[in-house]
Amino acid sequence: MIRVLMVVIVFFTCIRVEAASFDHGRWDLLLQQHVAVLGEGRVTQVDYDGFLNDRGMLKKYLQSLSAVDRTTFDGYQPDQQLAFLINAYNSWTVEMILTGYPGVESIKDLGSFFQSPWKKKFIPLLEKTRSLDDIEHNLIRGSGRYNDPRIHFAVNCASIGCPPLRAEAYTGEKLQTQLTEAVERFLSDRERNRLSGRQLEISSLFKWYRQDFEKGWRGYRSLDQFLADFGESLGLDKQTAEEVRSGTIDITFLQYDWKLNGKK
Repeated sequence: MIRVLMVVIVFFTCIRVEAASFDHGRWDLLLQQHVAVLGEGRVTQVDYDGFLNDRGMLKKYLQSLSAVDRTTFDGYQPDQQLAFLINAYNSWTVEMILTGYPGVESIKDLGSFFQSPWKKKFIPLLEKTRSLDDIEHNLIRGSGRYNDPRIHFAVNCASIGCPPLRAEAYTGEKLQTQLTEAVERFLSDRERNRLSGRQLEISSLFKWYRQDFEKGWRGYRSLDQFLADFGESLGLDKQTAEEVRSGTIDITFLQYDWKLNGKK
């Protein structure tokens, strides 16, 4: 009887473990094969021709995301949930580009006068038909579960101005390291973020989402504090970083490049 009870306990434990994770293996393989890493990860180029050839595998991955119901998702650990949503956003963005590729010069080409591409509802996810905006602004930013501004360096809008698409899938086990690396790599890209004289010129991403950097994540109450603590990635010496923290360095925002982040 004790043996039978132990087998039952092990069985249901295995079910719980399986339910608490999601296999992003297909997406990881596609990223490794079709994302070229340049400049130590500061820049990546996406091979959309390669994705087009492997669209069948991409669709299988998207179908596996869509098969997850809300109850199962809510059973994941927070880092696994966030990795799931970031990968969903990025993989569905690639699929959106493929719907118009190769005649796409910018993701904005896939919108219209009446609707941006980010508001198109075409994604079956967590029991609803969603848009990319819904994933980012409602499920991630608006859910109140995560409150992590580093997500802005992980979700990818298929544009040159955007933080690079990572050449591997995000996973719950590695998420914290992956997100910090994403911040450091983006801030170390001098095309997007740089000190020019007494002025810090940074991506417009920080203007659009400034509030997310000032909501108390890890104690940050200002964008200046966040940037100062990542001063090394920005190429700042200690004195300049402290001047950024105190608000005595002017901050301006660079123009965003919406051209497709495709392989040239």
